[in-house]
Amino acid sequence: MFSWESLHSIKVGGLAPHVTELSEALALMGHEIHIFTRNKDMLPYELVNGVHYHRIYHALDGGIVQQMDSMCDSMHSAFIEATKEFGDFDLTHVHDWHPVNLVCRLKEEAGIPFVITYHSTEWGRNGNKHGSWWEATEISHREWRGGYESSGVIVTSTILKNEIQHLYQIPDEKIDIVPNGIHANKMQIDVDPGKLKEEYGIHPFAPVVLFVGRMSYQKGPDLLVRAIPEVLASRWDVKFVIIGEGEMRPECERLAHELDIQDNCRFLGYVDESVKSKWMNACNLICVPSRNEPFGIILLEAWDISKNIVATDAISLIDNFRDGVLVYQNPQSIAWGIRYVFDNYADDELGKEGKKLIDTKYNWKNIAELTIGVYNNML
Repeated sequence: MFSWESLHSIKVGGLAPHVTELSEALALMGHEIHIFTRNKDMLPYELVNGVHYHRIYHALDGGIVQQMDSMCDSMHSAFIEATKEFGDFDLTHVHDWHPVNLVCRLKEEAGIPFVITYHSTEWGRNGNKHGSWWEATEISHREWRGGYESSGVIVTSTILKNEIQHLYQIPDEKIDIVPNGIHANKMQIDVDPGKLKEEYGIHPFAPVVLFVGRMSYQKGPDLLVRAIPEVLASRWDVKFVIIGEGEMRPECERLAHELDIQDNCRFLGYVDESVKSKWMNACNLICVPSRNEPFGIILLEAWDISKNIVATDAISLIDNFRDGVLVYQNPQSIAWGIRYVFDNYADDELGKEGKKLIDTKYNWKNIAELTIGVYNNML
């Protein structure tokens, strides 16, 4: 596995638990898995939960593309050293664009086939907001190259499959849909909701809508903020807790003041996992207002604790009105969905249906078996 992040090195977002937990599930099935990833004051090599970790340092000069070029060079050296100690590898598996140049190099030098998992695309993350920015163009080129040179392509949802086929013309027969996963009961912790709300200046009985994610255009936090006045028009007591950091946070905070709803919002910025878990367990509803969502790991985390979800139609996981409520990508529809759920469902009524999917579909054993199927077809 080549990934720029993991739970046992540098963690950036949702890719880290995917790479880590999938690798551990594969190791439990008897496969030898090595993760090559970045280092942050940790051992260069370590065996963690049956998975071999090779952590590398790289130059931090320049922008993200130049940094990833340096990362690829360092990973190449570490990979060559690992083959001397552990023997030849059957295949490599790259996650997103960051190490694509590396796996293409190994394919050319040693004939090692690779599979690529797309977790998102540059277009999906940023739309056309970057214009002619050269880095966005180069990142998109590497995403195309990964799909073109790979022996197999994994995507996490039908929506993402359609997106990469539209962008990069990858044929159907090369693509497998393998969803993301979660360990059952991973998110469940004991918390006193009323006490937690009081710590943040919220009445202990006030219903709370929670947003968790990057404060970016892709995730749509501005759509949620613009929806708040319409929610308050009929439910004045609702509070909104917004967890996440990103370029849109200042704009969303400005919007809250402009709309005179700042007293109903708590912008917490980046928080550690313990604070996130507390709020996910204490809230009454989780909102996912995304403009583009390749999968949506936040849904699995919400279902794991049986929370009701209101999400835009950028999400493909929800069975509407059964395990969540889908709305359009505009503030009016998001406000309608929040009011509808509060008025018609108990706090865990939809979430309990989603919880069942964790056991039957979105568990790591099932996902590891599907991944091995892709490997076998490649080889």
